[in-house]
Amino acid sequence: MRIVVGAMGPGRVALVDPSVSSDPFDSVTMREFPGLVQALESSRRPRWIWADTRRWYPRLLAEGVRVDRCHDLVLAAAILDQSTTTAAARGDGVRARPDWLPAGPAEAGQAGVVVPAASAVHSPLFEFDDFDGETNASEPVEPAGPRDVLAVPVDAVLAEHARQLALVAASERPGALRLLIAAESAGALIGAELHAAGLPWHRGVHEAVLATELGPKPAPGRKPARMEELATEVRALLGAPAVNLDSQVDLLKALRRAGIQVESTSRWELREHEHPAIEPLVAYKKLARLLSANAWSWLDEWIVDGRFRPDYVPGGTATGRWATAGGGALQLPKNVRSAVVADPGWSLVVADAAQLEPRVLAGLAHDQAMAEAGRGRDFYSGIVGAGVVETRDQAKVAILGAMYGATTGESGRLVPRLARAYPRAMALVDRAAAEGERGASVTTLLGRSSPLPGVDWRATQSLASQPEATSADERRARSRARDWGRFTRNFVVQGTAAEWALCWMAGLRSKLGAIAGASPVPAVAAHRSGPAFERMPHLVYYLHDEIIVHTPSELADQVAVAVADAATEAGRLLFGEFPVEFPLDLAVVESYASADA
Repeated sequence: MRIVVGAMGPGRVALVDPSVSSDPFDSVTMREFPGLVQALESSRRPRWIWADTRRWYPRLLAEGVRVDRCHDLVLAAAILDQSTTTAAARGDGVRARPDWLPAGPAEAGQAGVVVPAASAVHSPLFEFDDFDGETNASEPVEPAGPRDVLAVPVDAVLAEHARQLALVAASERPGALRLLIAAESAGALIGAELHAAGLPWHRGVHEAVLATELGPKPAPGRKPARMEELATEVRALLGAPAVNLDSQVDLLKALRRAGIQVESTSRWELREHEHPAIEPLVAYKKLARLLSANAWSWLDEWIVDGRFRPDYVPGGTATGRWATAGGGALQLPKNVRSAVVADPGWSLVVADAAQLEPRVLAGLAHDQAMAEAGRGRDFYSGIVGAGVVETRDQAKVAILGAMYGATTGESGRLVPRLARAYPRAMALVDRAAAEGERGASVTTLLGRSSPLPGVDWRATQSLASQPEATSADERRARSRARDWGRFTRNFVVQGTAAEWALCWMAGLRSKLGAIAGASPVPAVAAHRSGPAFERMPHLVYYLHDEIIVHTPSELADQVAVAVADAATEAGRLLFGEFPVEFPLDLAVVESYASADA
């Protein structure tokens, strides 16, 4: 059963069963809405059709009401109106997209699109967010557009739902798109639930970490003691007593005057040089990042009643990876994870999908040899075992270089070995890169397509093709084409990995509900995760290929089995019987930090 939800006059919500009639079968006030939803969930288990989960669902969760399924029109439109698989349908007279739909990340100025600079692929760890802050895929600008979707009339919601169904039906891959929209919509429910439940956070433990790393909390306007000590040491070693270490321009000048010829202050580039100032400078910058991102002011703003509640943005980047609208949940440093502590009588089940993206690449390309490298073992060790490279570190560098288009340095040297060992996988990413270099879109397994390059990119390419173009114009065009090719090369892999993660979480969410229904536990008094989660295991954290479930301790073993089973099922859902495995690093712990032990 599908129930369409929309406005019916000020302060009233209308519900329509489109299989019966376009007229509402009920109309209630906003205050009455959660009770009606609860009754229908219990009796009918419908799929709720609404404009934007981020606007509708928190109102229900606040009243302790969870829903099983939905169709998020905003997220679905962002997929359908950009997918290459619906291009013909969009040109065949399907009703135009309504004005009330906000733009998605692939449409609103390409929010969340990160094109790695050519120099970035020289780094063995691809630390795009390392110190300098040149790129940040986790905190894009919110997609532009009207946000008052609660006021969209129910007949407009019905019309948009019909438009989307028509696009799916007429697409090249309707089954894949239906799965993608269902998974994306489930992700929207999960994102709202993660915020409502919150990640358990022990302020005292966090403050102890800050004291150990930084020293006592400084007076306003002062740096912590440990940073001051390191700054003094760096200035002395550089012979620059007045340099501002927080200014990249000033610091680069001081480094070059000291004979350290660097183009940036990123850790990987600094450590390519031998100089006594390097180690204390790296240590200073690490502490500066902790101070700015997760120190005392962050605690005051984001930790309330023992919970960290960031605002997740499902589908918030062009590849389908999530973003956050504040709090930095997708960039929690390891040194503060010890503050993530389960409530008394509860446990954390922490799971990390090992080497997710190369396994997804093997499945996408149906590369049997690459899939074999990860069967029953660490993927990178499998590449070594196959004789492709000599060490695990080389295997990691080579795989990342393949997915980001490395042509120089250690990555560039090793990538040709991968091409000989895994020709199907390398051909797939090479084709994606070629499509990007010519300005075309590429598409994930289930149907999400990359944005087209912008007007400036196309102007650069056009200028290079003119009779009066200079050699500098041609070099600039080739460079920008290669940059965009690196983006599309990685898009197909990263985007499909995001689809796998959505299917994993959606399947796990259903399993957690079944566990709670079969094994009810007593309510915990004043449970800080709220009324919707006081008796059941629930997801509390998501980071691309890693999840945390907060569960009553007596259910932890069942939850761990469910997490692993959901990962296996997600692989089958996407890749069928192709023998690619998705093993997990899985632990039942009291503290997040213990999962890495």
